[in-house]
Amino acid sequence: MINKESPHKITVHDVAKKAGVSTATVSRVINNSDTVNNDLRIRVQTAINELGYRPNRAAYHLRSGKVKRVGVLFADIRNPFFTSVLAGIENYLHQADYALILGNSDENQKIERMQLQAFLDEGVAGIILSSVVNSSEQYQQVIEAGIPILAIDRVPDNLKVDSISINNIKAAKEATEHLINLGHKDIGFIGGPERISTAKLRKLGYLEALEKIPNSKPTIELGDFAQAGGYQATINLLSAHKDISALLVANNLMTLGALEAIHEKKILIPDQIALVGFDDMPWATSLQPPLTVVSQPTYDMGKIAARLLLDRIHNPDSPIQQVTLETHLVVRESCGGLNRDPFQ
Repeated sequence: MINKESPHKITVHDVAKKAGVSTATVSRVINNSDTVNNDLRIRVQTAINELGYRPNRAAYHLRSGKVKRVGVLFADIRNPFFTSVLAGIENYLHQADYALILGNSDENQKIERMQLQAFLDEGVAGIILSSVVNSSEQYQQVIEAGIPILAIDRVPDNLKVDSISINNIKAAKEATEHLINLGHKDIGFIGGPERISTAKLRKLGYLEALEKIPNSKPTIELGDFAQAGGYQATINLLSAHKDISALLVANNLMTLGALEAIHEKKILIPDQIALVGFDDMPWATSLQPPLTVVSQPTYDMGKIAARLLLDRIHNPDSPIQQVTLETHLVVRESCGGLNRDPFQ
């Protein structure tokens, strides 16, 4: 644990002073040397625990010439979005002679804390993080331990670290405006949990676009960024709002759930409802009709994220970099083409 009461970062010298031993003895205890007697080992370990000292294993790996490692923690590794991002990260790290340790928080705050602790224990040089929550408090222990974090895709509020994401507001706004330009007035939105930054921002983009339609009323159901949540949210929305003629879904897995719900209700796409999703997955063109999507540059996002993190590791005092990548709308048959005036 980090010692919250200490005005400075605890060092090996602090441990040595408290235990009444040399710094060399402390180092031998940390490295599990068998040359330290049991009494000294207990004294040193007690001092470590009381002070909250955490050995800088990343620095040790660098000094010793051992493999340098980066932790990558994703919110849901089952999501094809993250696997594509991972490919970009892995490519760049391997070229830079860094190994990758992968973790999956499964959209669970407790698991995320556990994974972050494991990364600290493993002595990673830095962490690429897709966060589960939108608060910076969850990540203070890592920052106080001196391990750089790169926020990818999701950027928690007030977390002052390097980041890379898309312009979520613009992406959702442009997708909604496309449906408006096709003549739709009653456009529904299937969003994600608002504790997640991307979900909150995509909802804002949808709302901004609806301002173009006089007297429009937002129609929103929130899911959980998983297929089951997308299914249930779509069932709820379509059951309560039978006049909906178009639907924007805020991530790829929820889009699959939305498709399941639409087919279950025997609603025809795009004749009875137009559909736009997020992320251009390989299966998008195999659907009938092929799916209109907001395409994100996932592989490039991964490569740039890895570059930014390594830059931070080697230049810890450089200015914070916040990179925003552009998306583009890939128009296919699922959104149809009503071509009527939305203001008639």
